[in-house]
Amino acid sequence: MLTMSFRTIIALCFALAIGGLKGPIPSQRLSRRCKNILPANKLDGITIESDLKPLWNNILVKVKEVASSTAGGLFIPDNAKERPTEGLVVAAGPGRVHPETGVQLDLAVKEGDNVIYGKYDGTELKYNDLNHQLIKDDDVLLTYSGPNPTIENVVCVKDQVLVELPRKEEATSSGIIVSNPTNAKEKRPDYGVVIKVGPGRQAGNGVYMPIRVAPGDNVRFRDFAGSEVKIGNKDYLVIRSYDILAKW
Repeated sequence: MLTMSFRTIIALCFALAIGGLKGPIPSQRLSRRCKNILPANKLDGITIESDLKPLWNNILVKVKEVASSTAGGLFIPDNAKERPTEGLVVAAGPGRVHPETGVQLDLAVKEGDNVIYGKYDGTELKYNDLNHQLIKDDDVLLTYSGPNPTIENVVCVKDQVLVELPRKEEATSSGIIVSNPTNAKEKRPDYGVVIKVGPGRQAGNGVYMPIRVAPGDNVRFRDFAGSEVKIGNKDYLVIRSYDILAKW
């Protein structure tokens, strides 16, 4: 029985791939071994003979599964589940190149990071039969460590600023003041308190531009700017620093 070293198998596979192998294949087992060596994945049901590799500042996120029941055990039907906006970074591009200076800018995330991104950002796809999302690193709102985001473990990226929104106080008919989260049907507050800030956005030369606000600042920002997130039982806004109009 013919036996071959692993190095020989690799050499024969490479020669076969570039058309340099002449004559019959010495063993029928070679093709099977080549298939085992070369990675195969599924992209939207189609087999691809390599890993999916994001380009530029694109990142591939494995989407976090949505809970199928409430904390009280009630079943949530599929059509009632909100689209998930959290996931795990499984692959990332090298970063965007600035179009004027040619400087390659840093990527905001890395493989293994848990991320929260915008509800309507990116492109949905099935990768190895699991839900994934291809998004830009600019779409990332927050990163976090651990199984779930908390106010202690979330981190702002680039020039993102995490702002705690005020809770609306409503008076009952008996005159008792009840504090409730902001009603989504009403106008969202345009002010809040800065909780965390990112490292800043990079200029064309690669230098990080400082953010003009700090944790503890009260800020006023543009109407409808940013993305709302709920961490724990509190409402927050993740907003670009340039959308903040004033502070005190």
